[in-house]
Amino acid sequence: MTPTCDQSDKFVSYLDIAMDMISKVKNNFPVCPTISQNKILKPVDCEEVLLSGQKKSEVYTVFPRSRVTEDRPLEVFCDMDTDGGGWTVLQRRGNFSRSVDYFYKDWASYKKGFGDNEKDFWLGNDNIFALTNQRLYSIRFDLKAVDGERRYALYDTFWIDDENHKYTLHIKDYSGNAGESVLERHDNRKFSTNDQDNDDHKEKSCSQQYKGGWWYGACHNTNLNGLYLRGPHDSSANGVNWRTFKGLNESLDTTEMKIRPKTFRK
Repeated sequence: MTPTCDQSDKFVSYLDIAMDMISKVKNNFPVCPTISQNKILKPVDCEEVLLSGQKKSEVYTVFPRSRVTEDRPLEVFCDMDTDGGGWTVLQRRGNFSRSVDYFYKDWASYKKGFGDNEKDFWLGNDNIFALTNQRLYSIRFDLKAVDGERRYALYDTFWIDDENHKYTLHIKDYSGNAGESVLERHDNRKFSTNDQDNDDHKEKSCSQQYKGGWWYGACHNTNLNGLYLRGPHDSSANGVNWRTFKGLNESLDTTEMKIRPKTFRK
């Protein structure tokens, strides 16, 4: 049945209730064993690529199970080296001779994804939604400063909502040595870009001020899609920043965001 204009508010309310129920189920869903190697026909992520016998870090084809991707093939970079491998990489920043504002893009660009999977890229919010809503995932942030110092942050639970809910971020249970810089100001926040302001700030667009597409609150402790300023900068908080690692006046050299099923066993 196609809803009429008079019914639209009711349907939106039902959808909001359904999404809230899904979020509660995901938070309490049991972690079940992963599938065995001989049952893999089309890998849904890089863990299944690893289980199929592929152990080299490079680009592979996966087939997320989602109404958004409709079983279409998706090219992803698989990190098979970090902490046992099996990581599907969602984002990478680095010194790849791009303009400093290469990641300062609009909603449509972040929805679809952009860049080169073997260099710097954003996998796309529709793809991230498809990947993170087919299984229960953890996310790892790997960070490197220009002086070569490396840190990481691991969050045991991660997924995002669909476009109708502005790709709202769900993340919890930190461990690592980079310091916790995501939960307080980014969990349960909607995604914002330079042409779509969904942040919590009442007087400005955080995306326009800090030059990135991100889950801004009012405004941020992390800004991994900000300007690639690579090192100390006089401007405040508009670089590739992680507050508890090098602060908001030093832009990181490289970053990677990557997901892996919570069921992964080394």
